Amino acid sequence: MGGRRKRAHGVAAVSVDLDEVPCYAAIHGLAGSTDPAVRGALESSRQAIYERALPRLVRLFEEEGLRATFFVIGRDVSSPGNAERLRALVHAGHELGNHTFQHLYDFSRGSAAEIEADIADAHAAIADATGFAPHGFRAPGYTLSDLVVEKLVKLGYRYDSSVFPCPAYYGAKGLAMGAMRARGRVSRSVLDDPRVLLAPADPYRVARPYRRRGRGLLELPIGVTRGVAGRLPYIGTSLVLAGALGARALSRAMAGRPLINLELHGIDLADAEADGLEWLAPHQPDLRVPLATKEAALRAAIREVRAMGYPWVRLDDAADELASRS
Repeated sequence: MGGRRKRAHGVAAVSVDLDEVPCYAAIHGLAGSTDPAVRGALESSRQAIYERALPRLVRLFEEEGLRATFFVIGRDVSSPGNAERLRALVHAGHELGNHTFQHLYDFSRGSAAEIEADIADAHAAIADATGFAPHGFRAPGYTLSDLVVEKLVKLGYRYDSSVFPCPAYYGAKGLAMGAMRARGRVSRSVLDDPRVLLAPADPYRVARPYRRRGRGLLELPIGVTRGVAGRLPYIGTSLVLAGALGARALSRAMAGRPLINLELHGIDLADAEADGLEWLAPHQPDLRVPLATKEAALRAAIREVRAMGYPWVRLDDAADELASRS
C-alpha cells in the first residue's frame, strides 16, 4: 500500500562555499600567469560567482523550498555589491558561515596568531556588513588542524564543517597537483594529512587530534557515501559530473547517515560562456558541463534526498539537532 514516507533518522543540509574566481586561478596555478590573455580574463571575471552564479543558486533553493548555509570569505564582503547580496541571503532565511578572511590554502599551517586573526577578521567583516554573526566554520581546501579547532572554540564557534574523509577526492587532488608541477605550474592548494581519511564520516565531537572522537567542538564532515559504494564524494562537483541519474544514485548511497551534508561551490552553477570563464574551463572540468545539465543534477539530488525522508535544514539547525542528541 502507498502512503506517506517516514522521516529518516537524520537531516540533510546543503552548504555553498562562495569561493570567487581568483581562488580557482590559484588552485590551477594560473594566479601568477604572465599571459596577458589569462590575466585580462581573470580580471574581467573575478566576481563571476557573486554576480552570476549566486543568483542561480538562490533561485534554485527557493524553487526547491530549502534554506542553505553560505560560507563567506571575509575579503570578498567589501567587493562592490557583495554586502547587499549577503544581506539579501540573511533576509531570505539563509545562514552565513565563516570561510576565513584571506582564504589561504595553507591557512591551517599558519601560526596561532595568524589563524586566530584570519578567523576573527572574517567574522567581523561578515557581522558588520550583514548583522549576522557566523557560528559555523569551513577551512579553505577542507584542511583543518588541532590549532584551528582550538581557535574556533576560543572564538565561540558552535560547529566546524571541514573534515572530508574521502579517498577518491584525496587521490584525485594529489594526482592533479603532481600533473600541474610536471607542466611547470604550481598550485597553491595543499594536500591534507592522509590521516584525515581515517576520520569519522558522521558528525562527532572532536578530540586531539581532531580526527578522533572526543568531547570538543562539533564536527559536521563533508558528505561521503556509505555501504558498497565506499566513501565516494557527495559534493557538487561529483553530482554535476555524474548528471541527474548519477546524482540520484549517489544520493541513495547516502541513505542511513544521520547527516547528509551536501557541499557545493558557487562555481557549480557557473556557465563558462555566459560568465566569461572559457579561459578556466580547460582546467576546471565541471565548467565544461552545460549549465542546464548541472542544474538538473543538483535538483535530482535535492529531490532524491527529500524522497528518502530527510528534511533539508541549514547547517546550524543540523548542528543544534545533532548536538541535542549527543
